[in-house]
Amino acid sequence: MTIEVPADHLPADAFVPVRPRYGAGSLAELLPSVSAVLGVPDAVDTLGLGERLDGVRKIAVLVVDGLGGYQIPVAVPHAPVLADLTRGPEIALTSAFPSTTPVALVTLGTGVRPGEHGVLGFTVRRPDGRILNHIRWYDDPDPMLWQPVPTRLETAAAFGVAVTVANRSEFVRSGLTVASARGGAYAGVADGAELAEAMLAALTESPGPALVYGYHPDLDRSGHDHGVDSDDWRAAARGVDALLDRLVAGLPEDASLLVTADHGQLNVPDRPFDIGIDADLALGVAAVAGEPRVRYLYPLPGAGDDVLTAYRAVLGDAAWVMTRDEAIDGGWFGPVPLEHADRIGEIVVICLDRAVVLASGWEPPVVGNLVAYHGSITAAEMIVPLLIARGDGL
Repeated sequence: MTIEVPADHLPADAFVPVRPRYGAGSLAELLPSVSAVLGVPDAVDTLGLGERLDGVRKIAVLVVDGLGGYQIPVAVPHAPVLADLTRGPEIALTSAFPSTTPVALVTLGTGVRPGEHGVLGFTVRRPDGRILNHIRWYDDPDPMLWQPVPTRLETAAAFGVAVTVANRSEFVRSGLTVASARGGAYAGVADGAELAEAMLAALTESPGPALVYGYHPDLDRSGHDHGVDSDDWRAAARGVDALLDRLVAGLPEDASLLVTADHGQLNVPDRPFDIGIDADLALGVAAVAGEPRVRYLYPLPGAGDDVLTAYRAVLGDAAWVMTRDEAIDGGWFGPVPLEHADRIGEIVVICLDRAVVLASGWEPPVVGNLVAYHGSITAAEMIVPLLIARGDGL
């Protein structure tokens, strides 16, 4: 099957490996900093938002899925409001590792590193051997047990902040929503226009401090299906701009809008590595999880060393191939308690440049037919923006 791949206009520095800046400038520091501005006890403003948000009592945090820092220059020709926001105060944050939606959203929502909250990949192997897809997850396993860390929305609500989550109606009871965004009133929406209205209503109707969390998935979906800077992606970028236009124009004077993303994306024209086709990659592998840009491998008993050697030989410079212990000791996940360690593959494959490792037969065919991917450690995937607008125009 031939996949048409548009140019995504990434510069050379977009492929430089970037480590997550846990504790200093990652998604894990955003909601604690917001909470500190709103006066929540024990919250620390690591990002220094207090000076920029002086006098603000209500804060809306909008996550635009897939709008990484390197995608903004591609989007702004189709998004004038986004372009205006980039001329104001901007902070570059990093995503979590892997730079995939469930890991990033739970890191953002809890304010802790992935090893601590335990959502450690797009898919992971459960203790019973089954593969858990964190996007297709509801009540098995119980999300309160799988991810027991309180969210920053819960702690803000407990202090008396009016907390609202505005998201697609179909996500209201998903495991990922419970794991990442429990603690607020849920406003179900169908599209960007309804998302804007729900977020503004929550800001304007609250008589006191308010925290509103919104999530918009369309740009990421268009990138996956059609590629960054495809016609569909450009249309999705215009949709993001319409959402931003309504939000910025409707902000109350004592409110601020913070715009960020969970990760970026890159287009992948060639895909020569496939565990389902290459016998050298399949030999000794009992289970496969993760996603094409960061693979988790679970070897058969006694086959770990052979699998590690084979992947290093076949992939060469296209990936870093390491053991679970090497990945944990390298700090990619932050501290990982023993009860979470087995969720990571015994072997971790981190793809570089534009490489992907497909797994035909191990996962749905649609995964191999995507155009844009993310999950790994390049700047194109890891760097996410933090754009700020104030209702009083300051």
